[in-house]
Amino acid sequence: MAQTSLPARPGFGYSVLLALGMAATVGTALGFQYIGGYIPCALCLLQRQPYYYGIPVAILAALSALLGLPSWITRGLLAIAGILMVVGAGMGVYHSGVEWHFWAGPATCSTSASSMTSNAGDLLGELNSVKGPSCTDAALRVLGLSFAGWNVIASIILAAIAFAGARKAA
Repeated sequence: MAQTSLPARPGFGYSVLLALGMAATVGTALGFQYIGGYIPCALCLLQRQPYYYGIPVAILAALSALLGLPSWITRGLLAIAGILMVVGAGMGVYHSGVEWHFWAGPATCSTSASSMTSNAGDLLGELNSVKGPSCTDAALRVLGLSFAGWNVIASIILAAIAFAGARKAA
């Protein structure tokens, strides 16, 4: 019985793993927000952006590899996704430093979350004045790391996957 082999799809597995890893990471953050009730601060929301941009890029890299497009396209897309994750790691380091009071956070971080009024007439007026929690206080620490610290670890692992995939797609 003759075995047929599928043509090699350099970078495909890495791209799929990267997209799934990014989706799982940002999905976990969204789960903590919407299921766990942890309100993200301004820096937390900012750290999600590399994932929001990176997931479609990783999916495009997978499609590029699957369709057999020139390898430079897959490599380029994986490199872009890797760079996005390096940026995400840098943002996480910055946020962790703010939480540990190594440096000041941006002015967009409030000092406390304000409460909403129970008066329906004032509700619309107060929507514009409500701010998220302070960026200087970690909402939760697991094994000594805040959400920002865990984002650094996840981003570095995902960047390594992206760059390894770009190297293999050559």
